[in-house]
Amino acid sequence: MQSIKKYLLCLKEALSKEIKEHRSSFAVYMILRTLVIIVLIRQIFTQNYENIFVCVLTLLLFIVPSLVQLTFKVELPIFLEILILVFIYAAEILGEIDNYYFSIPYWDTILHTINGFVCAAIGFSLVGLLNKKEKIKFFVSPVFFAIVSFTFSMTIGVMWEFFEYSMDRFFGMDTQKDTLIQEIHSAGVDDQLPAFSIDEIQEVTINGEVISDKGYVDIGLIDTMSDLFVNFVGATVFSIFSYFYSKNSKQFAFIQFFIPTKKEEDKDYLHQEISKKA
Repeated sequence: MQSIKKYLLCLKEALSKEIKEHRSSFAVYMILRTLVIIVLIRQIFTQNYENIFVCVLTLLLFIVPSLVQLTFKVELPIFLEILILVFIYAAEILGEIDNYYFSIPYWDTILHTINGFVCAAIGFSLVGLLNKKEKIKFFVSPVFFAIVSFTFSMTIGVMWEFFEYSMDRFFGMDTQKDTLIQEIHSAGVDDQLPAFSIDEIQEVTINGEVISDKGYVDIGLIDTMSDLFVNFVGATVFSIFSYFYSKNSKQFAFIQFFIPTKKEEDKDYLHQEISKKA
């Protein structure tokens, strides 16, 4: 128990140093953190407990990039770190609490496209980091880099959609956003419900009550497939760039803004703190 407390104390000190390491990313972190705290106070006064949870979750997610750098001994480029922080704020606070997913056209689409691009960059870096270990050394072709980048990003995208479905299925949430459509084409279910097509749907009535006067409510399928499609676009774009970057890193040097690298020993704050208290 004592050793666990000592490790947590070291982690806390190292995390503080990691967050403050880069001035620009630290400034963004503090600004966004302050904005979230303001929103949190407002939600506490209005007793909106679901939004309170979202705010607390956002504050925890803000420390994830620094925590990842400490525990996995990697260095995130400043641009990527800022992008991740802004992404978290845009998805959780602006998207969920300020309702940008509905009020701003293509807000969700933009975020999922960025997510596909960034996850592909992480997949690319994993191959590079693994290949730098002395015990695991192998030749990696540009095509292999591109394939791994793409498949890693798409896997993360699919896992996220599994998560959204699970939240909706088991906790009664609506993370798979509904979509209004005006037509249905069904192959049928059984003898009681044969194949059918309905066009120009204007109104939907359930148990005698009109629930929509603008079309049929699709419960998440279109949202899921749209998210996966734009994730595919983001992953494909980075994979193409990663291929050319692997062949000519100087000409495509901008890719380095998105690729985590191995942390230098003098910046391994967790190891330094543990050594101090050993």
